[in-house]
Amino acid sequence: MARQINVALIGNPNTGKTSVFNRLTGLNQKVGNYPGITVEKKQGVCKLDRGLKGHILDLPGTYSLNASSLDENVVIELLLNKNDKDFPDVAVVVSEVENLKRNLLLFTQIKDLGIPTILAVNMADRMKRKAISLDVEALEAKLETKIVLVSSRKNTGFDALKNAITNYGHLSTKPCVNASVIAPEYFDRLRKAFPKQELYKLWLVITQDVNFGKLDRNELKGVASFQTESKSNLKRLQQKETILRYQFINGVLKETLTIDTENAKDLRSRLDRVLTHKVWGYLIFFGILMLIFQAIFDWSSYPMDFIDSSFASLSEWTKNTMPPGDFTNLIAEGIIPGLGGIVIFIPQIAFLFLFISILEESGYMSRVVFLMDRIMRRFGLSGKSVVPLISGTACAIPAIMATRNIENWKERLITILVTPFTTCSARLPVYLIIIALVIPEGRVLGIFSYQGLTLMLLYLLGFGTAILSAYLLDRILKIKSKTFFVVEMPNYKLPMPKNVIITVIEKTKSFVLGAGKIILAISIILWVLASYGPGTFNEAETIVRQESASLNLSEEEIDTRIASYKLEHSYIGITGKFIEPAVQPLGYDWKIGIAIVSSFAAREVFVGTLATIYSVGSEEEETIKNRMAAEVNPILGTPLFNFASGVSLLLFYAFAMQCMSTLAIVRRETNSWKWPMWQLFAMTVIAYVVALGAYQILK
Repeated sequence: MARQINVALIGNPNTGKTSVFNRLTGLNQKVGNYPGITVEKKQGVCKLDRGLKGHILDLPGTYSLNASSLDENVVIELLLNKNDKDFPDVAVVVSEVENLKRNLLLFTQIKDLGIPTILAVNMADRMKRKAISLDVEALEAKLETKIVLVSSRKNTGFDALKNAITNYGHLSTKPCVNASVIAPEYFDRLRKAFPKQELYKLWLVITQDVNFGKLDRNELKGVASFQTESKSNLKRLQQKETILRYQFINGVLKETLTIDTENAKDLRSRLDRVLTHKVWGYLIFFGILMLIFQAIFDWSSYPMDFIDSSFASLSEWTKNTMPPGDFTNLIAEGIIPGLGGIVIFIPQIAFLFLFISILEESGYMSRVVFLMDRIMRRFGLSGKSVVPLISGTACAIPAIMATRNIENWKERLITILVTPFTTCSARLPVYLIIIALVIPEGRVLGIFSYQGLTLMLLYLLGFGTAILSAYLLDRILKIKSKTFFVVEMPNYKLPMPKNVIITVIEKTKSFVLGAGKIILAISIILWVLASYGPGTFNEAETIVRQESASLNLSEEEIDTRIASYKLEHSYIGITGKFIEPAVQPLGYDWKIGIAIVSSFAAREVFVGTLATIYSVGSEEEETIKNRMAAEVNPILGTPLFNFASGVSLLLFYAFAMQCMSTLAIVRRETNSWKWPMWQLFAMTVIAYVVALGAYQILK
């Protein structure tokens, strides 16, 4: 059996750490959260030499071990706790060749903890073009470590990196800098009090907000007495330590690194002048959005039609092949249509993540964040609020967690409250099926379809509502903000296909599996509620045949009436009829009402719920879209899903909360039920009023 070692990948943001992780692990990786906290944990396995495997842990990006965020705390707590199962046998600090000076600050801190540390200099393929020369041997001697030049794009240097990891036992653990010189007396007292502990580890425990629950309390008993220094004095000592380290780094790089700035090709500044321009920047971003939403509709139509018809055929095949009975009906009418209601949207969701991944990989997304900061400040938000609002297009939950980088509590609270207005991928299935039903297929200028433009307008509506709501909350809560927005502009680069593919697969799989569990459970519950009922439900056939005796109907028409009667008198039908008066003014019937209520578990359940309800008792092989298109308003005798009711439904989902997971995370982040309850109430009222107004005007 192969021996396994723990390898921690650590580095500043935008150094290509994820690319290195993907090269080492490929698809042999998994994504989760650290136990008890909502910070993403990426880990994978890499085959090394001599029957050795590396358990690779991709730690959150951090600039130093002087933590200022929850992500950075995760890094520190792991590196300080040798009892943690993920404590690294060896650390690989991923640096970027153009920002080596800044990256080495983190390297020297980690090496001073006594952990065998390798320096991986990424993007080595850019050295020639940027006129950068690095004396690797001299730098290795100065830092007393192993340095490997790697290029994730060219896939070079990774055999050397694996070899260095395999031979980590030969690495020096001697500190780069003697941090105790910043306050000799203080550190002497610390050394005498804890003679068996690493001095730099103790210093970090004292100066950081570390979770002591994960550290050995007996070993560190008495450390609190060294924290009695004033915060300002400890901060001053931290600054002195940083200056000391940069003095060492400057001296080292002066002898080992040369950059010929005259010959360096700099396209970045010219691109930035255009892409962050106060006019052209917005027009380019708007054009990119139009192309993305157009592609989502055009490219995914064929796979979606195939998936839709395949699930309809599978449901029909199940009914015809398996023995008749409740179990067969559950599978054919409940589970298969319910799952089909989410699987059908895999192509469009995958395309959405594909485009987002390309924008992030290329470095353009950081320019968008910078560009939108100009708008944010006018509405009382911090520029840092842009990150949650943009990431909310994938999912509101991680977006709300991303607000932890906002120092000002009121600004953070406002961002948390308005982020759910941003159109997330869970709304996408609802939008796509309704748009396909009620928006015609014409094109503007022969290029942009009405459907693609409608989808883009819904995204812009969500973002605009979030901004407007922030403006109102800013006035109501009397926010006075003095925070500043700082964002790093990474270099432009061509997206790596492997990174993009892995991101799309992981994100889509996470979305489908997460939604699939909920939909499977709800589909079973809904099928049971729709297949059984009290009173006259069990006498449906007798009642319908008596009522139809004089109508001269065919056997097929009678069977359809029986199925319809059973559905209306089932438990779900009774529930739907009860809530129908509340949703009827919006243009909905009781079936849509049930779908709206059940989708509170997750928005994407809406389509799966209707697919399950429409499939109960159905003998025909029909797609979900066809069944929805055939629905008739019993009062008006017109198609239920028409332009007025469709727009009403789109607007309802654009504004409604409809996600209990988001409410739970808001409760966790605000540590109160007050804010999520206000959020739920306000968003539901806004959604109802807007949908009501739209339907009444358009009908």
